[in-house]
Amino acid sequence: MKILSAEFVTSAVKADQYPELRHPEIAFAGRSNVGKSSLINVLVNRKRLVKTSSTPGRTQLVNFFDINEAITFVDLPGYGYAKAPKRVVREWGPMVERYLAERRSLKGALLLIDIRRSPREDEFNLVEWFRAHGIPFRVVLTKSDKFSNNKRQGNVARIAKELGMKSSELIPFSALSRSGRDDVWQAITDLVGSPADTATEE
Repeated sequence: MKILSAEFVTSAVKADQYPELRHPEIAFAGRSNVGKSSLINVLVNRKRLVKTSSTPGRTQLVNFFDINEAITFVDLPGYGYAKAPKRVVREWGPMVERYLAERRSLKGALLLIDIRRSPREDEFNLVEWFRAHGIPFRVVLTKSDKFSNNKRQGNVARIAKELGMKSSELIPFSALSRSGRDDVWQAITDLVGSPADTATEE
């Protein structure tokens, strides 16, 4: 994917703060510190479009980014073990569910899971929630550079089995090596279709 432009649009807590419906939207969901910000930055070839932090829970709002004036990336607040005020943590669930349930321009979601970890209750609940609401989704396994190829394939197979999915439905990704970037972009393209004004690399 050739990136012509990538711009922050706005942050929101409530639906009336969302930007107007312009482009198909892809939501990025995952546990705190799983690498959502790093994934987005690699996808759009920017170092700091989305601020990254080693402190879990820094993303506390629904953040919208315009990509190529054709697709909107939506960075959802992370969940689990977030170092944030309890009041804020309590608000995240309803905030995320409201966006996923009500946003008419949402075309699909990427669920990020650390390849070194087993899915937990939050991931299982999200998968069930996506399926129940008919939201297409793909699973991206972050930090895949932490393992050798054989170990990585073994973890992909294990996580796929735990989620009740096929290994081919999971995408190993590394922000460090950028491996998996093209596969993630292909998944996004499949979810939204091929926007006429989105250029691709030759």
